[in-house]
Amino acid sequence: MNFKDTDKNISKYMERIAIPAIRISFAVIFFWFGILKPFGLSSAEPLLKATVSWLPIGTPDIWLEIIGWWEVLIGITFLFKKTTKIAIGLLFLQMIGTFMPLVFLPEIAFQKGNYILPTLEGQYIIKNIMIISAALVVGGKFYRDKK
Repeated sequence: MNFKDTDKNISKYMERIAIPAIRISFAVIFFWFGILKPFGLSSAEPLLKATVSWLPIGTPDIWLEIIGWWEVLIGITFLFKKTTKIAIGLLFLQMIGTFMPLVFLPEIAFQKGNYILPTLEGQYIIKNIMIISAALVVGGKFYRDKK
């Protein structure tokens, strides 16, 4: 077996496991980070509460629970191929709220008001672009598989 054949076999293997790996990764991340919120154990709690404090309904504590359980639901629905489309929909709705601090709390998301220098919290939010991209890959794969 030559290098080209080995490379081709590795690529085929990576393609075969990529979508299940992304789905399992999403399940772990969303379930784990989500379950911490209703129990007051999330390090993201202060940021989340500051983000939702302006909402006209509910309290930050109630929103913390709702968002936490929402994330748990996202995680669980990513575990099963049949519910992955639901998971992607829930994820995209959740991402809307995730990016809100960049707009409504720039003093928390960026250093000294400089939009080129995110704080640790800002980096935590901005990395979600990769989560959105991975969700698009998973969703696109489901569409291609139905053709």
